[in-house]
Amino acid sequence: MNANTNANTNANTNDTTSAAVLEELRRRPADRRRILFTGATVVTMDPDLGVIDDGDVLVEGDTITAVGRDLDAGDAVVVDATGTVLTPGFVDTHRHAWEAQLRRIMPDVDDLGGYVMATLAGYATVYRPQDMYTGTRLAALTAIDSGITTMLDFSHNSRTAEHSDAAIEALRDTGIRGVHASMGPHFGEWDRQWPGDLTRVKDKYFSSDDQLLTLRLATLATDEIAGPALAYGPELARTAKELGIGVSVDAVFGTSGSEAVLRWAKDGVLGPDVTLIHSTGLTPEAWRAMGETGTTVALAPTSDAQIGLETAIPAVDEALAVGIRPGLSIDVEVALASDMFTQMRALHAIQRMRAVNSAYGTDRQPSRITTYDVLDFATLQGARTNGLAAVTGSLTPGKKADLLVIRAEDLNNMPLNDPIGTVVLGSDARNISAVLVAGEPRKWNGQVLDIDLAALRDEVHASREYVLNTPAA
Repeated sequence: MNANTNANTNANTNDTTSAAVLEELRRRPADRRRILFTGATVVTMDPDLGVIDDGDVLVEGDTITAVGRDLDAGDAVVVDATGTVLTPGFVDTHRHAWEAQLRRIMPDVDDLGGYVMATLAGYATVYRPQDMYTGTRLAALTAIDSGITTMLDFSHNSRTAEHSDAAIEALRDTGIRGVHASMGPHFGEWDRQWPGDLTRVKDKYFSSDDQLLTLRLATLATDEIAGPALAYGPELARTAKELGIGVSVDAVFGTSGSEAVLRWAKDGVLGPDVTLIHSTGLTPEAWRAMGETGTTVALAPTSDAQIGLETAIPAVDEALAVGIRPGLSIDVEVALASDMFTQMRALHAIQRMRAVNSAYGTDRQPSRITTYDVLDFATLQGARTNGLAAVTGSLTPGKKADLLVIRAEDLNNMPLNDPIGTVVLGSDARNISAVLVAGEPRKWNGQVLDIDLAALRDEVHASREYVLNTPAA
């Protein structure tokens, strides 16, 4: 721990397992709170700052104000982070959070059609607003537990205004940095209030640019599954522009997806504020259009591979070839893992397998991505993909204090030889000692804070039983 002579105003503690430091932090007003993490290996993910051994991070209020060595503590609460790695929080660029009480209900789903018919044409049609709240809250709390500090909730079950409100309020109540991407449902009865209701939603919940929650318009690539009302094009692009919000487009893959991308490029509705999700099996012409317009991409590594979307190969090579560094996403917990460690490892393994296989039997050297690449995708590029690059994604002074404290001397991580390799290939949720979102502790001593787990469990089970036992509408 750095020397600290102001014993009367500083709270020095052993590490982030200490209840004493949490008590001291919470005793201070959040907007005037100062926290100094000392002695950590700081993986900033800022290209100009790099990795700082025996480094310090100063948080003032909700903002990172300094990163370096031997920072002056002043009146800060000092946290000895020796033996840990500090990183930015992970950024999930696409998750259907409302489904969380149905997680792993179809672990061996055969294809997209099986998922669509069971979930979107079945379970989704009976969801009440309280079920939207329960699923979204469970997903967000699980995200925090595994180090995801920003989550884009692709909320495509907005059957009524009350369903939308419930999803947004669930994000708000967990304290996550949430992006509510709103879309009407694929099947069943609904009020047809979307996208018109987005004006009310924005006025009610998103009146400030300086808040944890942000709004996006969610839509589909084509009309093949749910009809033209949900498909992206000039009309929905105009709606998003009038509201001043970004767009997230799901199910962008294959021949029809490629044709849609070229059509959007011709219509002038691609760009940095548009995210294309999956982007699997697209043509080179579509990729060129995406690269030329600066359109962002959200990959879903385990979803593409497990559900078998088009080629089933996450399109990281195609993205990088046109200058797009993608974000990563969880997608559907009904069939997939909930955490970003899994996405990073899956992408790292699949791409390197693909690279080596393509060069096998030739004298060419495989073009492999690195652990730095996938951590960049999971943090800084995820933030950029969600339209939040200026806010989060790296430990850069001036950005919001969304950060993780990862124990590097736990049984599965020690000794610390390479911090980025340890985060990507060695760590999991159990190693995350602390999670801060906008400077507020959301996980401490390995436990998510401010939840009654027994009550949450009862709520989740009750919602699941209702959904499973109510006939599809």
